[in-house]
Amino acid sequence: MYLSIKSDSIFVADSHFNEKNRELLTLLQKVESKEIVTSQLFLMGDIFDFISGESRYFIKQNIEVINLLNKLSNEIEIIYLEGNHDYNLKTVFPNIKVIKRENQPLLAKYEDKTVSLAHGDNFINWKYDLYCKFIRNTIFLRFMNFIDINFFISKKIENALVKKNICHKMKNFEEIVSKRVKNYNTDIVIEGHYHQGNSYFIDEKRYINIPSLCCQKKYVLIKDLEFKGETI
Repeated sequence: MYLSIKSDSIFVADSHFNEKNRELLTLLQKVESKEIVTSQLFLMGDIFDFISGESRYFIKQNIEVINLLNKLSNEIEIIYLEGNHDYNLKTVFPNIKVIKRENQPLLAKYEDKTVSLAHGDNFINWKYDLYCKFIRNTIFLRFMNFIDINFFISKKIENALVKKNICHKMKNFEEIVSKRVKNYNTDIVIEGHYHQGNSYFIDEKRYINIPSLCCQKKYVLIKDLEFKGETI
């Protein structure tokens, strides 16, 4: 069963929302006010700098965006592909179609083309898969919450993430893409994760890396049957 990508869809990736990176809130407020008009919003992962459904501190820190997304989900279709910074989110966003890492790529159709949608940290190796499974374990995360007295662990994580430089160009990105597209069997591949915002035609597939909202200050919309970057 393929998800249908609508002709006014918007794709947002890697906004890494935190006290420093506020672009996501600006974009969502523009959607709310109809300054940006869409009936379908794809969130391609790492939308928050960190959040999980079990994390009391990070849910509290991001409550304004959480509430706004939940409000918008009653008006437009929102599809949230979990990333490596945001996971176990179904309880946080009950009306949003949440796609866990293990269920990616999400298969879709746009016009007469088949599309694979993924955050982009899949198809790495078995060690990374094991690590991802462990850090998403609900029992582990609840235990971390239990020992997170006065949120001292959460605040350390938050401070480290805020200071981290996540914006840089990858010189070998096309080489990485040429290997990644071999894992997909669709006409179009759309990913986030890499913060590059580039597009390639490789092995008869079109590969689109959604720009990072916090790095390139751009999102992607479908316009005149094309995927086009737009500055927020």
